[in-house]
Amino acid sequence: MTMKNVVPLCLLAVAAGLWSCSGTQQTSAPKGKVSIIPMPASISEKADSFLLDKQTVIVATNESDKKTAALFNAWLKELTGYELSIADKGDKNAIILHTGNDTTNAEGYTLTVDHNGVTINGNSSSGTFYGVQSLIQLLPVEKARAMFIPGVSITDAPRFAYRGLHLDVSRHFFSVDFVKKYIDLLAMHKMNTFHWHLTDDQGWRIEIKKYPRLQEVSSKRKETMAGRYADNKYDGKPYGGYYTQQQVKEVVQYAADHFVTVIPEIEMPGHALAALAAFPNLGCTGGPYEVGTHWGVYDDVFCAGNDSVFLFLQNVLDEVIPLFPSKYIHIGGDECPKVRWEKCPKCQARMKQEGLKDEHALQSYFIQRMEKYLNSKGKQIIGWDEILEGGLAPNATVMSWRGIEGGITAAQQKHDVIMTPGEFCYFDHYQSKGPNEPLAIGGFLPVNKVYSYEPVPTELNSDEAKYIKGAQANLWSEYINNNDYMEYMVYPRASALSEVLWSPKDKRNYDNFIDRLKVHVKRLELKKVNYAKHVFEVTGKVTDNGKGGEQVVLDSKLDGGKIFFTTDSTAPTPQATPYTQPVQVSQSGTIRAQVFLDGKPFGNEFSQTFLYHKGIGKKVTLATAADKSHSPASTLTLVNGIEGNAAYNDNEWFGFKGGNMEAIVELDSIQDIHQVGINTINVKGDWIYPPKQVVFSVSEDGKTYKEVYKQTAFAQEGINKVRGKLQQVRGRFVKVQMQNFGKIPAGAAGAGNPAWLFADEFIIE
Repeated sequence: MTMKNVVPLCLLAVAAGLWSCSGTQQTSAPKGKVSIIPMPASISEKADSFLLDKQTVIVATNESDKKTAALFNAWLKELTGYELSIADKGDKNAIILHTGNDTTNAEGYTLTVDHNGVTINGNSSSGTFYGVQSLIQLLPVEKARAMFIPGVSITDAPRFAYRGLHLDVSRHFFSVDFVKKYIDLLAMHKMNTFHWHLTDDQGWRIEIKKYPRLQEVSSKRKETMAGRYADNKYDGKPYGGYYTQQQVKEVVQYAADHFVTVIPEIEMPGHALAALAAFPNLGCTGGPYEVGTHWGVYDDVFCAGNDSVFLFLQNVLDEVIPLFPSKYIHIGGDECPKVRWEKCPKCQARMKQEGLKDEHALQSYFIQRMEKYLNSKGKQIIGWDEILEGGLAPNATVMSWRGIEGGITAAQQKHDVIMTPGEFCYFDHYQSKGPNEPLAIGGFLPVNKVYSYEPVPTELNSDEAKYIKGAQANLWSEYINNNDYMEYMVYPRASALSEVLWSPKDKRNYDNFIDRLKVHVKRLELKKVNYAKHVFEVTGKVTDNGKGGEQVVLDSKLDGGKIFFTTDSTAPTPQATPYTQPVQVSQSGTIRAQVFLDGKPFGNEFSQTFLYHKGIGKKVTLATAADKSHSPASTLTLVNGIEGNAAYNDNEWFGFKGGNMEAIVELDSIQDIHQVGINTINVKGDWIYPPKQVVFSVSEDGKTYKEVYKQTAFAQEGINKVRGKLQQVRGRFVKVQMQNFGKIPAGAAGAGNPAWLFADEFIIE
């Protein structure tokens, strides 16, 4: 700081608890801890600092920067109780915002802090805004009347142009105030796109003045599914809600003030049941229809052979387009069953008239026809990766959600791509294996896995990679029915994704991210965000102990935390065994561990039950790799002594979409085998079907196998444990073959799609 007002500043600092005055005037505070998320492209800390106080001014000369300054003041007031004056000029005790006109790297900025003040140079208004977001994260998280900002020099710009979060308001409706908070947090993490999923089978959420029945009928449902899909239970309570066009304008303007683009999604040709309930003539059968009350995919879709459908959608889009300045309109295109089209005379006539070979080509016709209309209005379309089927619309951008394959194909065809694979980007998946975790749709996606994501597939060459414009996380709200739960599912996973999308690939380091997150979550607390705290709980990882067996490595990122564990299934306490080295697995039983802070337990405990058997830790060969979205890191997961849970959210299950499963375990020697087994799942609502049959075979040489057990009935919902008792069987190689159910039958969730086959824990006794 300068020598201005030395005595008052010293007294102020004493009052704020920043330093003590003892006759020697200090000119800087100790260097503070910089914990910006996402990590800037380049940052260097200085042995210097700036003291922000009530006399500090913000210099902003254009209206956009003044709005950004006001957003900074709103944050500062929470910490200090006051706002800074915004002036047109000043160079001492000032935060200077300067905006240039660099359109080639518009979101870039530089930020310098020294004892004289703060200077932010944005390449454009958005760059200045992101510089201010970094400045906010340089502020202390503790409340005070004055505060030191650590000296830094930052040069920063994003790695990807598209950095997004999605929100499904159709399954469950969220208020305008919550949507604004969602956008505010999104912008705080330097994300720039809000994908607003406004229509679906379970509700139409945007006012269309030409069609008031969309508000009167389509925005409401008579009841809502309660619990998991497989439970088939309903709450009996009417549910509804929609946004008026004025509210939409309000949200879009709020987003623009935070340099966030809002992309609306109007689903077509599938996920249309809510609209059909109001206008049954737009369906293939003519109805009657009702707004969806359960989750999953419905057979009833817009009739592709009916010109009234296209007129309706064009009229809807004519009202949607003026509300959203975005160059993109998302038109869905996903999960569109063809069973109605196959039997619909109008659709079949359309196929004949247009020379379309099948219903996939008919969907392509539908999408391309709507794309031409939107292009004529100056808009471009984004669609889920199913729009690749039957031929991709000429100017379409593909959002790849069913793994990365759709994104690879689209990029190779020179189409822009937004990556959003379920394995890394579906935040409706479980994020903890803890017993108290609220209901989720399935899967397992902890923070560290989100952070590990690399959006550019290795299969693309450097020219093709340029078409990967970025990525986004998706929040589908089937089971997320309130604000707190939504925040719990989003953060801190969105914090991790923000760094994946903004920071240079070589700058990313998970341990360093966690260190910064320890400070960052205090900012989330200031924002009253109900974030999940799993990342600081005790975790356990099963690894090979190098001696033909397994061990459990425990860890916690909680500063000051101490881990205690038990191996006899009793609850761990500070009087239990302190963790100092990996815990060896040598028998069936349960290992439980807990991290304690100041003698009190923090978060969920780690608990893992092991079923000890001959196959544990042995070599496993899979004939066909599991689907990437349900594929544990190692085939040893199949013989690690851990039986996957019924929610399949523990990364233990191997999933095969439409394909069979075959695995061989090689034991150390030829030996007696008394029992063989494997677990599978039957959750038809989630498209997971039991196998048609399971066959076990045994061999002494790995070449000639003899069938020893076969099972063809799997009636139980949930986990089916296949067990075969054997007599006088010896061998070294044990094979299991599981036959996939095949295509999902008509009338069931996902009808016409290939069924999933799940398998875990190949047991050999």
